[in-house]
Amino acid sequence: MFGLTFDKLIVVGVVAAFLVGPTRLPGYAAKLAELVRRLRSTADGLKERVSDEIGEDIDWQKLDPRRYDPRAIVRGALFDDEQDTGTKRD
Repeated sequence: MFGLTFDKLIVVGVVAAFLVGPTRLPGYAAKLAELVRRLRSTADGLKERVSDEIGEDIDWQKLDPRRYDPRAIVRGALFDDEQDTGTKRD
């Protein structure tokens, strides 16, 4: 996640705690918790909507774009006629 390790996140949190101060820190922590809750509920809603739209029984391996070789697709489209008719185009 952006090259941040757990140690760096701790340091950022400690620096933020010093900058914000002990009086405002609980309010900001509550706002952060509410933001995380909203993001989680939004993500859950999106997952549910996607599964409703496209169904549960999708083979994701078939839809993986890394499986398709553009050269093989073009080669197949160009040379299928030769194999069907047995003649060669010039």
